Amino acid sequence: MPATDEPHTFGEAFTPGIGLANCHLQTIFPVFHRAKPWVRTQAQWLDTPDGDRIALHTPARLADDRQRPIVLILHGLEGSVESPYVQGLMPALSAAGFQVAVMHFRGCGGVPNLLPRAYHSGDSEDPRWVAGRLRAHYPNTPLMSVGYSLGGNVLLKWLGEDGANSPLSAAVSVSAPLDLHLSSQQMNTGFSKVYQRHLLESLKKSLGRKARDPQLARQMPPLDRPRAFSNFRHFDDHFTAPLHGFRGVDDYYTRASSRPHLMDIARPTYLIHALDDPFVSPRAVPGATDVSPSVTLGISQRGGHVGFVSGSLWKPRYWLESAIPAFLKAQSPALSPRV
Repeated sequence: MPATDEPHTFGEAFTPGIGLANCHLQTIFPVFHRAKPWVRTQAQWLDTPDGDRIALHTPARLADDRQRPIVLILHGLEGSVESPYVQGLMPALSAAGFQVAVMHFRGCGGVPNLLPRAYHSGDSEDPRWVAGRLRAHYPNTPLMSVGYSLGGNVLLKWLGEDGANSPLSAAVSVSAPLDLHLSSQQMNTGFSKVYQRHLLESLKKSLGRKARDPQLARQMPPLDRPRAFSNFRHFDDHFTAPLHGFRGVDDYYTRASSRPHLMDIARPTYLIHALDDPFVSPRAVPGATDVSPSVTLGISQRGGHVGFVSGSLWKPRYWLESAIPAFLKAQSPALSPRV
């Protein structure tokens, strides 16, 4: 059963904004209120061992500084450095004294990757590899991570897989799907179907850009199957599973879900989630007995999906941008505040 008591919070406790209590308003409002990116970043392309490329975006040049941890941000499905939640978090982390790096999952950000594969909810190998690159270049700098939605699921799975060997010193997950079986069912009910349709249209466009390369198109499942884009379960069975070595959609959902890994997390981790999240079934939300002692549960009754907008409809405040730096600072006693 999920925890329903007041969540442990860092900084001010979350209260939905006046006029923004509805879970769908919480989910949609930030997208339209701050739709245009305002933080300029530099992109570095990293060549992967399997012959692909991953983009790493930074708002400032990284430095090897033990007093200024690097926070690796993992975006959600079809997100990028331009996603409003990433744009909002970058300046908040920088102001708190952190360095920031945003990893694009393969093919995200409008630039197709080079292989027929893409990315998925259990794709922990890519951030693990990127973290290794960061540790090699900045050996004295603590490394932390924040993951949203799909990126949060990837982060929690990665933390659990690595346990005490994790290169991360702390982490925050926001609105992770946790159990992909339950999440796919949730997304195929009620108003959640609207989000599902929007995301599937975006995924179809991304695959279409990749399929412009005839050689890649021959190695990919056909795009002209309407059923494949009718819901996430059909999409994942038609595309995600075969492109990434899973036996089928059920094998993918089982192996890629992060919930079974929560007991193995050995680094301080803040798991932020709202019980009214329209993307995630409340049955997937863990309680205190489902996580390791290293995991702090921040489970609130309201907040939507990657929402957590407080203040009011006329003067919104984005609670995550204070709660996340507060938690990470609590794990970084030597952090040098930005002057």
